[in-house]
Amino acid sequence: MSEASAARWQDDLHLIVDAAKQAGEVALGYFNQSPEVWWKNEGRSPVSAADFAANETLATILRAARPDYGWLSEETDDDEQRLARSTLFIIDPIDGTRAFIGGLNLWCVSVAVVHDGRPVAGVLYAPALDELYEATEAGVARKNGEVITVSASQQGTSRFAIAEDVLANFPDELRTRIERVKHVPSLAYRIAMVADGRIDGTFVKRNSHDWDLAAADLILERAGGRLVDLAGRDVIYNRPRVSHDELCAASHPELNDLITRTVRR
Repeated sequence: MSEASAARWQDDLHLIVDAAKQAGEVALGYFNQSPEVWWKNEGRSPVSAADFAANETLATILRAARPDYGWLSEETDDDEQRLARSTLFIIDPIDGTRAFIGGLNLWCVSVAVVHDGRPVAGVLYAPALDELYEATEAGVARKNGEVITVSASQQGTSRFAIAEDVLANFPDELRTRIERVKHVPSLAYRIAMVADGRIDGTFVKRNSHDWDLAAADLILERAGGRLVDLAGRDVIYNRPRVSHDELCAASHPELNDLITRTVRR
C-alpha cells in the first residue's frame, strides 16, 4: 500500500471514530428508556427509534464529509448506485438491537470504510461498555487505544461462540476440544472478542450482512485473526447481494481450517 493510501485511510479512521462516538451517544440517550420499536423482515427483526436516530447522525456526518463515497446501512433503503463506487461506508447504527431493547449492554455502533470490496478502516463503539475498537488496513488493531491481538495458538480446548445445534453436529474429537461460551447477541462484538483474545473463535450462521461484519472483519484481521467462508476465502463486500453464507472467525489458521472443513462436510 502506498503512503498516500495509508494516510487516506487513517484520515477516514479519524472521521468514522468521531462519527461512531457521536452516534453512540445518541443511541445511549435511548438506552433503558423504552424506545419505540417496530418489526421488519416479516416480523423477524426489531428496529428501534434509537437505530434510526443513530443512523441519521452517522449519515449527516459521514455523507457530508465524503460525498463521493457510497453508502450502505442496515437502516437506509439500499441504493444500488453504491455498486458503482469503489469506496463506501458500510454502517450498522446499532449492532445487537435485541440486546439494546432488552437492556443488555452488549451492543455497538459499527462503521467501516470499504474499498474495492475489502474494509480499509473500521470502528466498533460500545458506549454502554465504554469500549472502542479501531483499525486501518495498514495499522494495528486497538481497543481503547491499546494494541490487541488474538489468543495464541494452542492444542487444548478452544473457547468458541457457537450455537448448540451447530456444535452438536461436530464429530466427538472436535466437539470435546471446544468450550462453548455464553451467547453474545451482537455479531460484530463477538468477532471483536476474538480480536482481543477473550475467545478463540465464533461460527456465523447463514444470512449475516455486510453491515454486521465489515468493521469487525478488519479489526480481527489486524489483530492476527481471520474471518472466512467455508472455502477459506475472505469476505467480499459491496456486492449486489449483501447477505452471506456460513462464516467462521477464528484466532489462528489451524482452528479456522478445522472448523470450516468440519462444517463443510
